[in-house]
Amino acid sequence: MEDFWVFGYGSLMWNPGFAFEERQIARAYGYRRSLCIRSWVHRGTREKPGLVLGLDRGGSCKGVAFRVSEAEREAVLEYLRARELVTNVYLERFAQARLADGRWVRTLIYVADPGHEQFERPSSPEEAAGIVANAVGASGDNLDYVRNTVTHMRELGIRDHWLEGVLHHAESVEMPITGS
Repeated sequence: MEDFWVFGYGSLMWNPGFAFEERQIARAYGYRRSLCIRSWVHRGTREKPGLVLGLDRGGSCKGVAFRVSEAEREAVLEYLRARELVTNVYLERFAQARLADGRWVRTLIYVADPGHEQFERPSSPEEAAGIVANAVGASGDNLDYVRNTVTHMRELGIRDHWLEGVLHHAESVEMPITGS
């Protein structure tokens, strides 16, 4: 039986929520990180959706790969499906990833479904920032999600200039003042 690996490219990198035996920086091929999912649950609402990360087709993505023990495999799959497939905007797939130590592994990934109604590619970091700066969902502020992701990526030595640009612009967006 081959090892079971899970690839994280967003909050999964810094908040996996499951037991793992090994964690390595890795690059998955065939997909790129993109702030392309309208969040109606965790980081926004249907009336005021936020934006969260998905893997979009093309390129490659540097993230974190987690090796899960065979004994934990089914529990981790159940957990990830409950976490990632809330509105079925993600598709469960496998992709090749190269670990920091040079090994190639097959990883479970969750990719954005471009045919889903929640799929959207903002045209610029500024457009994405306007959405991120003003959205809040069941898991908190959308801006906090982007900030935490960028902070943890930097700690891991992973840079995403587009996402960093979104954060920069979102932090400078003036929030509207509500009632007194």
